[in-house]
Amino acid sequence: MSSPPAGSGVWGGTAMTGPRVVVLGATGFVGRHIARACAAAGHEVLEVSRSPSPTPHGRAVPLDLATATTAQLAGFAAAHRPEVVVNAAGSVWQTDDALMRELNDAFVHRLVTALAQHAAPVRLVHLGTVHEYGPAPAGVPLTEARTPAPAGVYGRTKLRGTRWVLGAARDGLDAVALRVANACGPGAPPQSLLGKAAAQLARRAAQPGAPAELRLSALTARRDFVDVRDVAAAAMAAAFAPREAVQGRVINVGRGQAVAVRSLVERLVELSGPAVRLVEDEPPDGTRGPAQWQQTDITLARRLLGWCPTRTLDTSLRDLLESVAPQRAGMARDGLLPS
Repeated sequence: MSSPPAGSGVWGGTAMTGPRVVVLGATGFVGRHIARACAAAGHEVLEVSRSPSPTPHGRAVPLDLATATTAQLAGFAAAHRPEVVVNAAGSVWQTDDALMRELNDAFVHRLVTALAQHAAPVRLVHLGTVHEYGPAPAGVPLTEARTPAPAGVYGRTKLRGTRWVLGAARDGLDAVALRVANACGPGAPPQSLLGKAAAQLARRAAQPGAPAELRLSALTARRDFVDVRDVAAAAMAAAFAPREAVQGRVINVGRGQAVAVRSLVERLVELSGPAVRLVEDEPPDGTRGPAQWQQTDITLARRLLGWCPTRTLDTSLRDLLESVAPQRAGMARDGLLPS
C-alpha cells in the first residue's frame, strides 16, 4: 500500500499530518492501545465505540457497532473518508453467545460490505484471534496454513468474521486479518486470566488483613501471550505494509512461545509484593478448557510486516500491576495521570 494522502486534522491543539485511521472498538483493551499508537505516530485518529472514551487519543465518534446497519457504516465511511480502518471491535467468551455472533460475525459482514462500496481506497486491518485455530497437539506451533477448527462459540464466531474479510479481499477489498495471541499488559480486562489475577492482588493490597490468597481456575495450560502494545505495533505495520505483501492474508501475531500460565501468575504474585497463597479451583465437571497448548508461528509477521514483539512478559506483568494499583487508578479517574 503506497503512502496515503496526508490528513489535515488538529487534535488537542496538535496538527496531525499522517493518514486518517478509524479504530473500531477504540475503548476496548486492544483498541485503546492501537488508537494511542496511531496518535503517537502522528496519524489522524477517529475512535469509534458505543460510548466515547473519557481520555480519547483522537476524535471520539459514538456508534453502536452491534446495531449499525450496512447503510450506516457506508455513510460513515463516505463522511469520514478513512485511509485505514482497524477493526478491534468484538465480543469475547465471557459475554453471551448472541452478542458474540452479532459483533464477531454479522457486524464484520456488514463492515466489509460497506467498505466495498466506498469509492476511495481503504485498507482494512481485522483483528482475529488465535482461538480460531482450536485445540492443537502439544509441541505443534500454529501456522497460518493450519486448517481452523475452533472448539467454542467465541472461536467459531471470530473465524466467521475472518472469513468475511478474506472473502471480501478475494473480491478486491484491500484487507488483511491478524490472528492475535492472548494479549496482556496494562489495562488487561478483569475477565482475562492475568487481568483477574492483577485485580485480585490490587484489592488485597487495598484491604490490609484480607486473606492472603489468590483464587483462580486451574492453571494447567501453556499459551502464547503477547504484550498489547506489541499488538498495536503489529496492527500499524499491517495498516501500512505494501498491498501486495498482505492483501487477503492471515498473519499470526504473538510471541511465538508457549508459556506455562501458572509460571506467569506466580511471577505476577512475586512482583506484587507480599506473599500470597495461590489457590486453583478445579472445574466442577473435572474437564479442562480446549486450548491447553498454544504457540503461534510468527514467521510471516516477521517477513511480511517487519514486526516482532519487543516487550518482555516481565514488562507486561509489571505494567499490568501498575495499571491496577489503587492509588494510580484513583489518580487516573481524577485526571492527574496522562492517558
